[in-house]
Amino acid sequence: MATYVFGSIAYDRIMNFDGKFADHILPDKIHMLNVCFFIERLEEKLGGTAGNIAHSLAMLGEKPTVLSTVGKDFDRYKKVMEEQNLPLDGIRVVDDLFTASAHITTDQSDNQITGFHPGAMIHPCNYEFPTLSKENDIAIIAPGNKDDMMNLPKYFREKGIRYIFDPGQQITIFSGEEMLECIEGAYMLVSNDYELELIKNATGLSKEKLLKKCDYIITTLAENGSRIDNGSPVEVGIAKPTKVVDPTGCGDAFRAGLLKGIINGKSVEEAAKLGAVSASFCVEHYGTREHTFTQEEFDARYAEAFGA
Repeated sequence: MATYVFGSIAYDRIMNFDGKFADHILPDKIHMLNVCFFIERLEEKLGGTAGNIAHSLAMLGEKPTVLSTVGKDFDRYKKVMEEQNLPLDGIRVVDDLFTASAHITTDQSDNQITGFHPGAMIHPCNYEFPTLSKENDIAIIAPGNKDDMMNLPKYFREKGIRYIFDPGQQITIFSGEEMLECIEGAYMLVSNDYELELIKNATGLSKEKLLKKCDYIITTLAENGSRIDNGSPVEVGIAKPTKVVDPTGCGDAFRAGLLKGIINGKSVEEAAKLGAVSASFCVEHYGTREHTFTQEEFDARYAEAFGA
């Protein structure tokens, strides 16, 4: 089975605000918003949706092909991916631009404000798939270059490849019609609960009508776990982390576990449980690719949360 992970590769500047955004935003002055948050901590980490998902998949024993576009400063990231034995043939390097960068600020309520500069990601990755197997291959289309996010769903539908559509932070760059074009025929639509509301508003469709466009809708609910919709909703709980440090990147870790379950032929509910365990390791660290685990540690946490 080949696994294709499309999305961004980025350098993240992760910042913590020792307060709550809501305390500094005046609802009646939202039309003239002008706020400054004093940052207690800042660190630069490797990130990006595709890089994050691939990181957790590598620890789960998978070697997905990452599809992304990077810039002239990719070498530091490349070295880490090589150490993880992740394929690099799906990555396009643009020598006169920088790799994408994200500036993520999290408050005490785990609310986040993100500024994102695409850099080299303004160019599509233009990957040419050598072979595809509609019986075995699977792909996830996470936030990245818009042209790729539009073209890959169409390509995968034509080839009969199951794909997960995960528009995330890029929801606002799509029109309603464009969003529906990407969702149509998807194996799964994955988002958090806030993003799902944005998708419903953009498309003008209820969740029930969106389910007629794809097989499953998976909604992550932060500390409340996740929900699977495909007829009767199924709630999936969390795996308890040893500590909570930073939620950034947990959604990508969840998607890695979800993919691992699908790759191994598990039910969608079982795959979501694997996603919950994967996410629990990420929340324990400051950064989206800082967590590590062994198979034994993963199995033990799974057993504690969901049984053997």
